[in-house]
Amino acid sequence: MSSSQIDYSFQTKTNRTALEQGFRDGIPIGLGYFAVSFSLGIVARNAGLSPFQGFLASALCSASAGEYAGFTLIAALGTFMEIAVITFITNARYLLMSCALSQKAEPGMPLIHRLLTSFYITDELFAISIARPGYMNPYYTYGAILIASPCWAFGTAFGVIAGSLLPLRIVSAFSVALYGMFLAVIIPPARKNKVIAGLILLSFAASFCSSYLPVISDISSGTRTIILTVLISTVAAILFPRNTSEKGEHV
Repeated sequence: MSSSQIDYSFQTKTNRTALEQGFRDGIPIGLGYFAVSFSLGIVARNAGLSPFQGFLASALCSASAGEYAGFTLIAALGTFMEIAVITFITNARYLLMSCALSQKAEPGMPLIHRLLTSFYITDELFAISIARPGYMNPYYTYGAILIASPCWAFGTAFGVIAGSLLPLRIVSAFSVALYGMFLAVIIPPARKNKVIAGLILLSFAASFCSSYLPVISDISSGTRTIILTVLISTVAAILFPRNTSEKGEHV
């Protein structure tokens, strides 16, 4: 057997092992995705989406906050431009995650692997991929995607179906789970950082006031959300810049 055949056999075995490890590590992520996307499906149902449309939305967009914003704007009859802009702003953090993962990509990694792994960057998949030592094997990410992505998409579809069949009180109870998810996201950093806590309260107050102020209240809710997001984020970045020299800032 030639050396090239030995190398190919070794690489195939390595990729298969990485795929199996990724699938194993992706099981708890997939279970969590199913629960969260089930709640998203109820929001999609309230926005008038069918089970297939909910499934397709989650299959093409693996971002809970982005999908929630999109479904909310659909329910509010937002324009395509509003949906595109707010989804971009909501998911902007994935640009930073992509930059971090690109540093772990092997120099000779084919473009197709770079594109596929970048399309499925989520908070959880990023965390397990960045934590692995050495260069990132794309097959590890594919293994996690094989379980996480279907759970996310089917969970949304089942949520849409459940929203059509279950009693209104039960549907409302499931809807609370999504708000609980957002509270779980904002409360821990707010407890550690007074600036973040203040900005969260400011965001709540600004959103409430903008719903009643003259002229501003006449603007669609989607546009108001975009304006407030950009303004508050810009002011926060100017007044409270992050000190990148502090320990733990670098990914």
